Amino acid sequence: MAVEMNLLIQRQLLDKRRQLEEAAAFAAQKNEIERLLAEVDSALERMDKGSYGLCKVCHEPIETERLIADPLLQFCLDHLSPSQQRALEADLELARQIQQKLLPEQDLVHGDWEVAYHYEPAGLVSGDYCDLIPANDGILYFILGDVSGKGIAASMLMAHLHAMFRSLMTFSLPLDKIVEQASRVFCESTLPTHYATLVCGKAGPSGEIEISNAGHPPGLWVRRGEIEAIAATGLPLGAFCDEHFSVKNLTLDRGDVLLFYSDGLSEARNKEGVEYGQGRISERVQKSSLLPSSQIIKACLDDLSAFRGGAPRQDDLTIMTIRRRER
Repeated sequence: MAVEMNLLIQRQLLDKRRQLEEAAAFAAQKNEIERLLAEVDSALERMDKGSYGLCKVCHEPIETERLIADPLLQFCLDHLSPSQQRALEADLELARQIQQKLLPEQDLVHGDWEVAYHYEPAGLVSGDYCDLIPANDGILYFILGDVSGKGIAASMLMAHLHAMFRSLMTFSLPLDKIVEQASRVFCESTLPTHYATLVCGKAGPSGEIEISNAGHPPGLWVRRGEIEAIAATGLPLGAFCDEHFSVKNLTLDRGDVLLFYSDGLSEARNKEGVEYGQGRISERVQKSSLLPSSQIIKACLDDLSAFRGGAPRQDDLTIMTIRRRER
């Protein structure tokens, strides 16, 4: 485990120990507090000996995302007891249900805008972030992002982003300031190894679009049969606490389409290890751009499935299409 990760977890453990000692001064029943104090002391001792983060049975590293969620763990997934395995499965299922509740309305129509998306975790939970926030006067905010890592820890960070952006949207800030504030909070409240690539956009009632792309794969703009890539305008969210972001302005004609995706699409591989790639995405979107938004996504998914040819999927997958509606 990286030295900086160990230091951060050690700080968490020391804070937890201080809190437990304070609670013990007022607790009537001290048995549970004493048990937790012993677990914290044991974890700190393993850090001093250099064995922290290793499974007590096989001595292989415990999954990093699980240690971040619970620094007291002593067993890897392969060596959980049956009761621990059942508890973990129950927690994962609850996390999956909570994450599904955070997703926005499907096939949303708001003012002149028609939006569809596909959200598919690689496991039970996903580190991809997808949201649609309708506002007054026909304005629609759209966000698609990808948190570093996978599994439970990534899904927790996805929920963190969801709460931040939902809160920031209420202040009517310029789009670049919304992304800057989100990046600062994300940087200050997560581990240094965590970041998120993200596209945040604002669609107006007359076809105007503002887009801030924080290190995310380029979006695609289809207009009059031609296709244009919308490149990143800044570094990933949370990479630096004082990062500034710029905004790209577009005006969509009626019938124009925007498509954004996570790297679970562009970096998917077939059985020979060949990457799907942006070029193939562009070709498929261009050919299907006259279809309804949801059918454009279906065309992409069908083509991806044919390309993979049964190769296992390794990453979360999210695709979003935004169309300016015909009158």
